[in-house]
Amino acid sequence: MVRLPYTTALTTLFSYGLLFAFGQLRDFFRKFVDWFKAKNIKGYAPICLGLEDFYVRRLYLRIQDCFGRPIASAPDSWFDVVERTSNDNNKTLQCTSNTTRCLNLGSYNYLGFAAADEYCTPRVIESLKKYSASTCSVRVDGGTTKLHAELEELAARFVGKPAAILFGMGYVTNSAIIPCLIGKGGLIISDSLNHNSIVNGARGSGATVRVFQHNSPAHLEEVLREQIAGGQPRTHRPWKKIIVIVEGIYSMEGELCKLPEIIAVCKKYKAYTYLDEAHSIGAVGQSGRGVCELLGVDPADVDIMMGTFTKSFGSCGGYIAASKEIIQHLKQSCPAHLYATSMSPPAVQQVISAIKVILGEDGSNRGAQKLARIRENSNFFRSELKKMGFEVLGDNDSPVMPIMLYNPAKIPAFSRECLRQKVAVVTVAFPATPLLLARARICISASHTREDLMKALDVISRVGDLVGIKYFAAEPPKIAEADHDKLE
Repeated sequence: MVRLPYTTALTTLFSYGLLFAFGQLRDFFRKFVDWFKAKNIKGYAPICLGLEDFYVRRLYLRIQDCFGRPIASAPDSWFDVVERTSNDNNKTLQCTSNTTRCLNLGSYNYLGFAAADEYCTPRVIESLKKYSASTCSVRVDGGTTKLHAELEELAARFVGKPAAILFGMGYVTNSAIIPCLIGKGGLIISDSLNHNSIVNGARGSGATVRVFQHNSPAHLEEVLREQIAGGQPRTHRPWKKIIVIVEGIYSMEGELCKLPEIIAVCKKYKAYTYLDEAHSIGAVGQSGRGVCELLGVDPADVDIMMGTFTKSFGSCGGYIAASKEIIQHLKQSCPAHLYATSMSPPAVQQVISAIKVILGEDGSNRGAQKLARIRENSNFFRSELKKMGFEVLGDNDSPVMPIMLYNPAKIPAFSRECLRQKVAVVTVAFPATPLLLARARICISASHTREDLMKALDVISRVGDLVGIKYFAAEPPKIAEADHDKLE
């Protein structure tokens, strides 16, 4: 958890307060201008009320050039960023024909499969010729190909579960699945920093939702004990079922879930475990099988395992892996399976080929090399950032490493200066994070070379000095052994 220093909190609050005050002042005078320009259709309420889009108009638009930057190449270790201009103080942005070649520190391309691959790409092209770009149908009609069946079997075998089901979008995998697993009379206990897809899925289920402190098995047990003792609201009847939902790697914190301890608590109180491995599957573990492998947890102890193909596998979509009974239930009841167009066949083939490379079934050891490289790159980069004095969140082995920025003025300053020096980073602010906890999120890839990482560290260090985000004292450079002997 982030422990915000008082001085940083005060200056950040003051900055937001200043922006809010000037924004309100501008809105006050805007009312007089709008009074003469009746834009709303008579009799209709405005779709966007003043306070509802205040943050967007007065804060976000000022720095929107730092977000949603278009690219003009594959999201490899280096990619082409499209340059944009604005003639109305950033209210609108227009793409130009110019691009800038930048080092990519923002994409989720953990194992480097998003670019052309000697094994994956030819097979994807062949599947495109054979099956076309889309099935133009849902899974229960004409949208299931041999590739879909093969990937379901392969994904289940890869994560160590009896069966799996595919979905065309990672976000929907959570938001559509959770309401099919639990409803009214059930209890969902969710980590306080779970992804928005989990939050919306839990809200849409109709179940009672309770939150436990981030990554705290002790507080989880406290919440479980209290809720089991109290029962359902008003009636106090026993809960029909209880599901505890956690993530393998938390995408905005880069932290690993304390999975062994959480599973022990769930077993003690007979609660089901739902594990979101969107950022961990393929990226961590000796053979890329996620946090279960990394932390020594038997996949049989996790009731529902969710993951996406958008990060480590260079494709799109997601999966649910569980018992055959659960998967059969989802195939018969989940709207995302019954009514949504099935996953694109070339995207399915990309995942199949990527998993085979990871498992070494392509006849090479490239998969093992990629896994070793991302682990080495992540730990090296995280260690060097901390030595420089940055406040870096997350755990070792995690390819996600947020650098805390806090102050709203430092968000565009850090992003724009890094881009000017040809390093593309992702900055994250409210509402994706709490208001005072803005950050830059670095994502490391196995495709990054040591020279790439050294360049990134050099640029980030210089920009960090310029912007003032080195909140800790930097470690002094190590003295070479020869020089140390001379000093003695």
